[in-house]
Amino acid sequence: MTKTITLDGKAIPFADGQTIMQAATAAGVYIPHLCHHPEFTPHGSCKLCTVNVNGRNCSACTFPAAEGQDVLNNTQELNADRQKITQMLFVEGNHFCPSCEKTGNCQLQAVAYHLNMLDDHFPLFYPHRQMDASHPDVLIDHNRCIFCTLCVRASQQHDGKNVFAISGRGINKHLIVNAESGLLKDTDLAVTDKATHICPTGAIISKRTAYQVPIGQRVYDHQDIDAVSLATEQAHGE
Repeated sequence: MTKTITLDGKAIPFADGQTIMQAATAAGVYIPHLCHHPEFTPHGSCKLCTVNVNGRNCSACTFPAAEGQDVLNNTQELNADRQKITQMLFVEGNHFCPSCEKTGNCQLQAVAYHLNMLDDHFPLFYPHRQMDASHPDVLIDHNRCIFCTLCVRASQQHDGKNVFAISGRGINKHLIVNAESGLLKDTDLAVTDKATHICPTGAIISKRTAYQVPIGQRVYDHQDIDAVSLATEQAHGE
């Protein structure tokens, strides 16, 4: 017998062990997210995927699907909260899309468009974070890090390394490189590593590749992130 949950009034199937995010993706329903990736252990850090389950707010990427769940995803209240979270991510770092080489390929930018974010709303923090260009092939711009931990999980769970970590709390939270010097050049990160290419913003980029695909011809220039995300994650079996 097929098990189902109700998602925005529609019954969708799920398998034992699936999260709400996995069940929704398999059913072709997009739930906004930035820290989730189907290849890695769910983390629930960005909170964009917050849904309402039987009156309780939960992270869809970590909360297991179960019989009897009435899940609300696409509501005005939840999308307003998601927009505020996205605005806070923008002001906490230096995300100036017109001057960023990741523009058009940036998931943070694409989520902002999807949520109809028209301004930053909050005062900008203008953080003073360092840039690490020490590696011959990879650059870190800490000003663009949103602490999604995708690079941490990719390095550990896919690459078999331990290049990155998150340190500190609150305003003092920051991405660190696991080397005595703290510099990327003193790690075993390779330009071919999954961790090099998993960043949803322009925080970790491969050098000398920024404009191989011209602006205007990039992933999100002509496609909404919901279609791209569903196609990509369904291909991974979610």
